[in-house]
Amino acid sequence: MADLNKMYLYRMTHIDNVPHILQFGITHRNSPNRNPHFIPIGDRSLITTRNNFVLENGRQIGDYIPFYFGYRMPMLYVIQKGYNNLPVVPPEQIVYCVSSVAKMIEINLDFIFTNGHAVDSFSSCYSIRDIDKIDELLDINAIQDKYWKDDDDLDKKRRKEAEFLISEDVPSVAILGFVVYNEQAKVKLQTMGVDTAQIHISKKHYF
Repeated sequence: MADLNKMYLYRMTHIDNVPHILQFGITHRNSPNRNPHFIPIGDRSLITTRNNFVLENGRQIGDYIPFYFGYRMPMLYVIQKGYNNLPVVPPEQIVYCVSSVAKMIEINLDFIFTNGHAVDSFSSCYSIRDIDKIDELLDINAIQDKYWKDDDDLDKKRRKEAEFLISEDVPSVAILGFVVYNEQAKVKLQTMGVDTAQIHISKKHYF
């Protein structure tokens, strides 16, 4: 069985959303604590699709807060490069909120996880009953691979984008740390009140 303490979860957000996260956690779209000034960075057309996509359990993806099992995902590439008619978001404005599967279980959050991109019909959903087999159900190699385009494996991108989906607000105590692009972003988080020990600079997490 995988070490769930080392099975990290990553959620990308705009750096200006961090003060609200520190106070209220990562909030659900219908939460009474949702951020009225939330700055989105994702593909809005995909967000709309996700909000209306019904999972195997009968619930919509929009009912969940999504995390990835890895970093440097295809969506980050789209966000940084400004594809799909998105405005370019510089990497120093993008922060990873990092948690772990073990932490989510410890604080008893309700979740499911998928073995690929949640909107893909080839992906399957699993629950806490399957957690002992998570390392068998996920393609860890694909998730951790730097590249997702493979002419010999056209399904690799889907598997790389496996998701951990939480159906309620994620309290700030669930966040183990933050990954940022450079010193400038680190200083900004420090001025927001983030403990220096929780901030990790890593350009390899970005494009």
